[in-house]
Amino acid sequence: MYWDKKTETMGAKALERLQEKRLKAAVEYAYRNSPHYKRLLDEKGLGPGDIKGLSGLEKLPFTYKKDLRDNYPLGLLAVPRRDILRYHASSGVTGKPTVVAYTRKDIENWAELMARVLTAAGVTRDDTVQLIYNYAFFTGGLGFHYGAERIGAGVIPSGVGNSRKQLMTMKDLEVTAFSSTPSYALYLAEYARKEGLDVWDFGLKCGIFGAEPWSERMRRKIEDAYGINAFDNYGLSELCGPGVAVECSEKDGLHVWSDHFLLEVIDPETGESLGPGEKGELVFTTLQKEAMPLLRYRTGDISFIYEDDCPCGRTHPRIGRIMGRSDDMLIIRGINVFPSQVEQVLLKFPEVQEHYQIVVDRAGALDVLKVNIEVTEELFGSDVKDIVDLKKRLEAELKSSLDIKAEVSLVEPGSIPRSQGKAQRILDLRGEV
Repeated sequence: MYWDKKTETMGAKALERLQEKRLKAAVEYAYRNSPHYKRLLDEKGLGPGDIKGLSGLEKLPFTYKKDLRDNYPLGLLAVPRRDILRYHASSGVTGKPTVVAYTRKDIENWAELMARVLTAAGVTRDDTVQLIYNYAFFTGGLGFHYGAERIGAGVIPSGVGNSRKQLMTMKDLEVTAFSSTPSYALYLAEYARKEGLDVWDFGLKCGIFGAEPWSERMRRKIEDAYGINAFDNYGLSELCGPGVAVECSEKDGLHVWSDHFLLEVIDPETGESLGPGEKGELVFTTLQKEAMPLLRYRTGDISFIYEDDCPCGRTHPRIGRIMGRSDDMLIIRGINVFPSQVEQVLLKFPEVQEHYQIVVDRAGALDVLKVNIEVTEELFGSDVKDIVDLKKRLEAELKSSLDIKAEVSLVEPGSIPRSQGKAQRILDLRGEV
């Protein structure tokens, strides 16, 4: 299904022409209206007319998260305050949040993009959608809300917390689609089992999940737990929120709405552009943003661009599932370790659960890597010899994959703390020593 078939299936040449037209307009708009970008472009000796097509994109300066923080709260605005209709803020873990602003046109565009997202996942006006996201500064709740309303679906803004009430709402109001973080979806299914509820009986058909990296194994777990189709979606508050990219029915890569967001993949160390299939950092240029346009925004998210066309008929480029963040990278004894590498190892072992925690500590002057992993109920109740054998196999596989020794602790199902928001996978204690 398509929400805007003409745009979503636009021919490659037509899409490229549209991107070039919008890129030139976006650069000129940023130069004329944003003092920050005027200064950056002037420093590079670039005027608004110097970017004549997509080939000129690499001439533009990068924008970093630090630029938004240094210009807190609204130093990157490109419109008068009276034109701002909405403010959101990212859930940063240190310092002040990153504030983003929206004009009326920005909100309208966002609702349209979210209508595309939900329709790609199979949501129609006949559905009732439960949104289990924070409705405060976080963009997830209201982004999905306005997209679902644009489609004409029934919306339940249930917010976060109170799992018992979430399940009661889901069952009693005959919800057919819901959205949350994938880790909370799994937690909610666990909670339902403890309460003696079978969520297969609820009549759900699909779920759209995001806001944190998740694996194919987690998808299968969610689909098996609820009897639904589970779809990945991707977005950032700085760009609009959710609505940047989504999986289609093929569930093989996320389509980036490239009529609104010009996509690049770069080497996070050198900043050089990478080709299709090469893993690197995602960079986006907004093509339609009014309040806070961004040129070549470095997301920190690690992925790649697919080389082939999608059988669904959408022509917008696809990116792979987010593998992690460049700033999530741990440097342990001089070796780069990503949480996604650990997760890829765990996928090979059916005896373990999807819940794990990476702990980096220090023993004297040396860094120590520990991985706590939940095992299945069956293994936890089995012979100690089986658990010891699994521990050895996991440690050997992690050493082979990471090039560094990891001490594995196999723990009881349900013992690793759950989150109703983003899962906390990493605990770095080195700064506490």
